[in-house]
Amino acid sequence: MNVEEAALAACVVFSGLWSGFLAMLTLVMHPMLGAMDGRDFSRFLGAFLPTARHAPFNYIAIIGMVVAPVIALVALADDVSGAPFALTATGLVLTIAGPLLVSDRLAEPNYDVMLAWDPEAVPAGWESRRHRYFALNWIRFAATWAAFALFFAALLAL
Repeated sequence: MNVEEAALAACVVFSGLWSGFLAMLTLVMHPMLGAMDGRDFSRFLGAFLPTARHAPFNYIAIIGMVVAPVIALVALADDVSGAPFALTATGLVLTIAGPLLVSDRLAEPNYDVMLAWDPEAVPAGWESRRHRYFALNWIRFAATWAAFALFFAALLAL
């Protein structure tokens, strides 16, 4: 296995792990959370988000999803017009746009607002924050699954 193959295999593994996490979140947890009233939703997030935000898995997966494609792009730099390079570069852009920027600039501030709620007195309009939470998760889901598919396609194209 050469560097290109190893780096692209790592891209597939890391983006696959993150894609699986987001699939569980959007396809399993969203329906459950959508059925909750404000009190239960706030309590659940109060228990879930502090742990989920700082889990070592998050840092390992995100770092891997950025570093592995960069290594792959450097290794593929002798053929920048080839499909593996283009697919990997596009996957990296989606990774930066979805899991990194959407998380850092939009999801994390939304978490801060929701975690400040008193579960016994959720603010009026709390449903709009829940809707935002769901929408941001779906954006990251789409970006991550697309990146996963692109990394896989790049590996197959070698």
